Amino acid sequence: MNIPQLLASGKRLFSFEFFPPKDEAASLALMETIHHLRELKPDFVSVTYGAGGSTRSKTIDLVARIKHEVGIEPVAHLTCVGHSKKEIAGILQELSQRGIETLLALRGDPPKGETAFTAHPDGFRYASELAAFIAQTGGFTFGVAGYPEKHPEAVSLEADLQNLKRKVDAGASFVTTQLFFHNGYYFDFVARARALGVTVPIIPGIMPITNFTQVQRFAKLCGAHIPDALFKELTAVQEDLDAVARIGIRHAAEQCRELLQKGAPGIHFYTLNRSHATREILASLAPFRHTPAAPLLADI
Repeated sequence: MNIPQLLASGKRLFSFEFFPPKDEAASLALMETIHHLRELKPDFVSVTYGAGGSTRSKTIDLVARIKHEVGIEPVAHLTCVGHSKKEIAGILQELSQRGIETLLALRGDPPKGETAFTAHPDGFRYASELAAFIAQTGGFTFGVAGYPEKHPEAVSLEADLQNLKRKVDAGASFVTTQLFFHNGYYFDFVARARALGVTVPIIPGIMPITNFTQVQRFAKLCGAHIPDALFKELTAVQEDLDAVARIGIRHAAEQCRELLQKGAPGIHFYTLNRSHATREILASLAPFRHTPAAPLLADI
């Protein structure tokens, strides 16, 4: 079964996100991580796409290896940045030829050194346009991104939610959220999306904190807020990486348990190409691995 079929069956999905390695040493380390995480039997793994398409070939190669060598279902990220419609059509053809069936359609971030997104003259301005193009091309199922705390460039929560609906209406089968550290944002986001008519599953994205400086940078980029109590706790031990990881893993595990207890259709882990934190958290979620999602969030 593909991802939409698995979600429709009520099965909770657990998935991991990786980014393409920059060199051979990083590639070997990542494949080792992926093989370790394979033991956890993820339902799928996703692979990011560098700004401006800078990791295009690496993304395609990595998702193909994950599918054909490792035996895990991959989801390839695809962005609008730096590509014409003709180039995107070529990428879709190549992905199809490599046996890739599922995508995550994204607008993408500006290339390094640029602060604003500029569409290719013959490309797409928005993820909704890319989503519609993928749907028209055919042969793929795809998801899109959602922002529980609003996309940093959106003028309002309402405008951002309308953008999400346009992406889903274009043909998306599921939504994966940006990272967040307070579950209230997710529950509110799902309720507002359902009220607007977004009915597809919304999978929460969780990033275990293992490096305080690094996670602050990520949070700033995507507009996520670290709760005050958690921020103070981490600040007090920020020079002790082991202590930071213990706090981060504990917090992420607590988030996951509450999300699943209240009906989330699964968890998507932002792994940062490491396995330890994800393994530890997922082990604590064993009671949820084989139980169906509750109807609370699935049916709002």
